[in-house]
Amino acid sequence: MRKNIVAGNWKMNKNVIDAQQLMAQLLEYKKENATNCEVWIAPPALYLMMARDIFENNEVGVFSQDMSEFAAGAYTGEISADMLQSIEADGSIIGHSERRQYHGETDAACNKKVKAALDKGLIPVYCNGETLEQRKSGKHLEVVKAQTEEALFTLSAEEIKKVVIAYEPVWAIGTGETATPEQAQEIHAHIRSLIAAKYGQEVADEISILYGGSVKPDNAKEIFSQPDIDGGLIGGAALKIEDFSKIIEGFNN
Repeated sequence: MRKNIVAGNWKMNKNVIDAQQLMAQLLEYKKENATNCEVWIAPPALYLMMARDIFENNEVGVFSQDMSEFAAGAYTGEISADMLQSIEADGSIIGHSERRQYHGETDAACNKKVKAALDKGLIPVYCNGETLEQRKSGKHLEVVKAQTEEALFTLSAEEIKKVVIAYEPVWAIGTGETATPEQAQEIHAHIRSLIAAKYGQEVADEISILYGGSVKPDNAKEIFSQPDIDGGLIGGAALKIEDFSKIIEGFNN
């Protein structure tokens, strides 16, 4: 079901004291403010159980930053879907650009992870997006099409409706380049049209597609007002309650 979502990806940040403080601040904010979107966080794996305890009434969704495609076994350092389900996590980010860049993650591997998550009732947040070279060569639509099809199009219509997609313009993250709301909307509409062509418009209209670029308090409202953008996957701005709360308020009229 299509929802407005603001999700914070903490990446490899915060010691345990700082993480606990930020979660407490976010819980207090949620209790004191009505929000027009769901709020999710993806803290480091070490803090997932703490997050689940703090947000015991599901005020905030709790997601891992990655998960294994394998059910169990000799995979040192990995986290399985069953483990996430056992601590009542809500889901996992899959295929983040940094996982692709630093760990060689492929769309084929993402496909297996998405299926593993769905099999355990978890929400996969599947990330895709093109690099600066791909954008400048005019291949951005082609790249995103291939990523979307390979990772998701083996799913049934009922399965894909449970997936959240996060478009990350890799070329606009830390490069000095800036993606405009219109450029973001173009790709979001493109992704939705690909899903509509495969599964039908009704299915496409049920899927939340988030923007994973540099969403900040001063541009959140404009970005979220685009017709095919259903929220944001937020990086650095999710690490300060002042910034994160203002982004959440980008959905307020």
